[in-house]
Order: sequence, then C-alpha cells, then structure tokens
Amino acid sequence: MKYIEVDEELYRHIASKTERIGESASDILRRLLGLTVPGVAPLPPKAISQPSLEVKQAASSLEITPAAREPLDFSLLVDETRLAEQKGAVGRFLFLLESLYQQSPQMFADILQIQGRDRLYFARSRDELLSASPSANPKEIGSSGFWVTSNNNTAKKRAILVEVLVKFGCDGARAASISERI
Repeated sequence: MKYIEVDEELYRHIASKTERIGESASDILRRLLGLTVPGVAPLPPKAISQPSLEVKQAASSLEITPAAREPLDFSLLVDETRLAEQKGAVGRFLFLLESLYQQSPQMFADILQIQGRDRLYFARSRDELLSASPSANPKEIGSSGFWVTSNNNTAKKRAILVEVLVKFGCDGARAASISERI
C-alpha cells in the first residue's frame, strides 16, 4: 500500500463520495475513476466472537432471540435540549450512542458487530481500538464500557449511527433523520 498526501478540500470530496460503511479511499477512487483490480478477491469479513451469544442455554425458553426483544422507543432517543448542549459532531455522536445504551444496555453489545471492511468502529476498550488503528481517537460512550472511534468525518459518523439504529430495529428513514442531528 502506498500513501499520498492530499489537501483538506480533496480529502473531504473523496470522503463525501462514500457509499457504504468501510469503503476505503482506494475503493472510492477506483469507483470514481472506473478502475478495477483484476484477480484481487475481497477478503471475507472476520467473524466477531460474542461469547454471550455462543453459550447454549439448557432450556430453550430462556434464550433471547431478536424477535423476543422489547422494541425500543426511538422517539425518546433524541433530547433536543441536551443534544444542543453537546460540543461538536463528536459530542452529539457520543450523546446519541449513550442515549441508545441507556434505553437498552442488555443488547448494546450488538454494536460490536458493526465494523468497516478494514476498520473497527466499536470495542470494549480504548486499547482494542488503538491496536486496530493507531489514529482511531477512541472515545468512551458515556459510562457504558463501550468505546467508539471518533476520527471519522461527520458523514461517516452518520452512516455508522444509521447502521447502529437499524440493527436495533429502527426503520431506515427514522434512523437517517436521527443521524442528521449529528
């Protein structure tokens, strides 16, 4: 892999052309320039271990399935007054994630499954995010014990939040509306 320096304006333009979470700058440029790399197959995503989900319960009635989860009230997620008090996009991103955690701490570990092609977005520790990407700028999500990378641009933060909200059962349109508040 080669590295090049680009000015801020060009970087923002490339980042604004992101179509999916985890799309690298090289992928974006290849798509924009109409280039392909023959013979290079994409790597399969890494399986994420979730020990709490791997343990088999003796009685099937004790198992919690996604269908058995209590639906979340996404209208309670956004407290406009408290959201306005947050500092910058990072503060609003963390506030919305923390609000989601407060509504459903038992299923919040599901966010660990959300990651980019070559990027870890969520982890249980600061060091885990830094070992995956030294420039991750990890921030703790309130006092949840979960951490998130914060060095993504605002569009990427919004895309990540949409994916989190949809994973928790929010419909896409409402998730997009909530993410616009970042």
